[in-house]
Amino acid sequence: MSTGQPWYKILYVQVLIAIALGVLIGWLAPDFAKNPWIELLGKAFVKLIKMAIAPIIFCTIVSGIAHVQEAKSVGRVGLKAVFYFEIVSTMALLIGLSVALLWHPGGSFPTRPLSEAEAASVKCYVDAAGKMTPIEYVLHIIPDSVVGAFVNSPDAGLCRPGGAPIFQIGDILQVLLFAILFGFALMRLGERGHALRAMIDEAGHAMFQVIGIVMYAAPVGAFGAMAFTIGKFGPSALGNLLNLILTFYVTALLFIVVVLGLIARVAGFSIFGFLRYIKDELLIVLGTSSSESALPSLMAKLERMGCSRQIVGLVVPTGYSFNLDGTNIYMTLATLFIAQALHVDLTIWQLVTILVVAMLTSKGASGVTGAGFVVLAGTLAAADGRLVPGLAIVFGIDKFMSECRALTNIVGNGVATVVIAWWEGELDRDKMRAVFARTDTATAAELATPAQ
Repeated sequence: MSTGQPWYKILYVQVLIAIALGVLIGWLAPDFAKNPWIELLGKAFVKLIKMAIAPIIFCTIVSGIAHVQEAKSVGRVGLKAVFYFEIVSTMALLIGLSVALLWHPGGSFPTRPLSEAEAASVKCYVDAAGKMTPIEYVLHIIPDSVVGAFVNSPDAGLCRPGGAPIFQIGDILQVLLFAILFGFALMRLGERGHALRAMIDEAGHAMFQVIGIVMYAAPVGAFGAMAFTIGKFGPSALGNLLNLILTFYVTALLFIVVVLGLIARVAGFSIFGFLRYIKDELLIVLGTSSSESALPSLMAKLERMGCSRQIVGLVVPTGYSFNLDGTNIYMTLATLFIAQALHVDLTIWQLVTILVVAMLTSKGASGVTGAGFVVLAGTLAAADGRLVPGLAIVFGIDKFMSECRALTNIVGNGVATVVIAWWEGELDRDKMRAVFARTDTATAAELATPAQ
C-alpha cells in the first residue's frame, strides 16, 4: 500500500466529490444532466464491472472448493452460511414489518388515480413478477448450456411500458451452480487437476487486475449516475414520499448498527471499524445504486483483512443471491406502506404471507437497480391483489430506495463473510486488527487486488 499519498488521489475522496458534483449538476442544470451521454457515464461503469462478475465468481468458487482437502468441509461451510443467511434475513423482514406497523408511514398519504403511463409501468412489472413462480425459479437456476450461464445476463430493472417485461433472475445462480460442480470435479481429480487449478487461480488474479483498472473510472461513473438521477427526478420529486425514504434509511441504518453490530461484536470486531474499512465500496455503491459495482473489490478486501480465500470465495457469491438484508427490509416496509396508503387492512395471515413470499422472491434480486421493484410486485400480488396498483406510488422513488437496499446488502454480506470465517476458525485476527488500525488508504488498483 502507498503511504502519505495526496488526498485527491484517494479513491473514496474522488467518488465523494464526484457524487457531490453530480447532485449539484442535476439540481442546477437538469436539462444538461438528463442528457443521454451523462446517463451513459453511470451505466457504462456498472456494465464494465458487470462484465467481470461472472468470471470472478466462477474462479473464486472453483478455486475455493478445489483447494479444500475434504468435500465435507465445503458442505459444512455452505450449511453454516445458509443457516446464518436465513436467520439474519428473517430478522430483516421482521424489522421492516415492525417499523411499518409502529410508524405507519403510509397512513396520511393522499391517494390519486393512476396516470396512463403509471398504469402501463405497473402492468409491466406485474407481468414480470408473474413469471417468478417457484418452479420457474428453480428451473432457471439450471442453465441451458455451460456458456449460457456466463452470457445470459439481461439488465434487471428494464421494463418497457406497453411491451414485454425484460427481467430474469438467477443468472448469477447459474454460474454458482456450474462453479460448484466444476470445483468438486477438480477436487476429485486430485493431482491431475493441479495444472488446471493453477490456471484458474491465475485467471482469477487477472480478472481482479481488470477490476483494478476499471476502478479508476469509479468517480466518473458515480458522477454520471447521480447527475442523471437528480436531473430526471429533481429534489422536489422526493417531497410527498420523503417519509417513506427517511423511514427506510433510518431502519436500514439501525439494522446495520444494532443487529449487524451485535453480530460483529460476538465475532470479535467492530461494525464501525468494518464500515470505515469498506468506505470506498460503500461510496461506489451509493453513486451507482448497484452492489455489483463493488463486489469484486469487497472480496479482495475481505481477504486482505484476514478471511481465508476459501471462505470469501464460497460465502460472498452465495450471499450475493441469498443474503439480501436491505431488500428484505424494503419488501416488508414498502408493502405495508402501500397497504396503508391505499387504506387496505391486512389480516395476520396476509402479514405472514408477506413474510414468506418476500423471503422467497428476494432470493436472486442481487442489488441491481430495479430488481427489488420487480420482486416487490410479486410480494404485493401474493399478499392482496388490491395492493398491486400501489406500485405506482413508489415507482418514482425506487431509484433512491435502491441505493439504500444495495448499501445494506453489501454491508450484510461483508459481515456474514467475516462471521463465517470466524465460525470456521479461518479468520486471521492479527491481519484484521492491522487493517482496521491502518490510517493510509490504498489506490484503486490495490483495492481490487486480492491478498497474496
